[in-house]
Amino acid sequence: MPLIIIPAACEEKGNPFGDASICKMHGLAYATLSLAIGSILLWSYVYNIVRIYSSTDSDETKPDALPEGIESAREITPGPMLFLKEPSIDEGMENFELDRAVSKGKAKVPFPENIKQGFQKVLKKLNLKRLLSPSINGAIVGFIAGTIPPFRKVLIGDSAPLRVVEDSAYFVGESAITITTLILGANLLKGFRGSKVPISVIIGITAVRYIILPILGVGFIKCAVHFGAVNSDPLYKFVLLLQFALPPAINIGTMTQLFGAGEAEYSVIMLWTYALASVSVMLWSAFFMWLVK
Repeated sequence: MPLIIIPAACEEKGNPFGDASICKMHGLAYATLSLAIGSILLWSYVYNIVRIYSSTDSDETKPDALPEGIESAREITPGPMLFLKEPSIDEGMENFELDRAVSKGKAKVPFPENIKQGFQKVLKKLNLKRLLSPSINGAIVGFIAGTIPPFRKVLIGDSAPLRVVEDSAYFVGESAITITTLILGANLLKGFRGSKVPISVIIGITAVRYIILPILGVGFIKCAVHFGAVNSDPLYKFVLLLQFALPPAINIGTMTQLFGAGEAEYSVIMLWTYALASVSVMLWSAFFMWLVK
């Protein structure tokens, strides 16, 4: 959505951003950077949150029932019940000495070795195939091509030898906007079928998304500009402020479809948030443009 709103705002007469061509070029750069960072955040942090909650929901829905035709655990093990033999004192002392030996062995592990073991455990639990999604890979390639001077000279610019790569990537990105709109329409269609989402939840989400967050964003950006953490460029401030007024990300709906959890609920939430976005984003965009003058 920023790729659509920002160029349109730059082409408006009397905009506070200066020349339309320069505004469009810088605005697309700011919007692309924000989308790349947001994509990394979504597919690294939000993705794992959705995965954890979807696995929790699937575990809760599994019935703790016995196999069919069995009424109790008594039928599984017919006959007299066998009692386990209590361990003797000698066996208990042997186990105690073994535990002491193991604890001593762990205590002797040097500090760098503990760090290495902890790092290996994190790598085992971290699934790099899921983390390195196409969106994150594209963002990484874009950062490399745009920040490293040798790659930038070869790929970006009117005089670049491999300018065709930049043009091809630009055309693919333009078509991706249309494809994303089609995906959004398919997700919103499921919201018409209804769900068990309470009206109070929908009202709360839309109020936070379109009222509280933009107000907090204005205060946050004002403080950042006051302390010198953010440049005073009007276009840059407008792009930052716009992030607080946008509807929820479509990629979250894709994640719910991947895990098959919360898909209907998210479709209903997207239906109402995007239905109100046409009015909310318009009003907040006009207010932000007046604010950054």
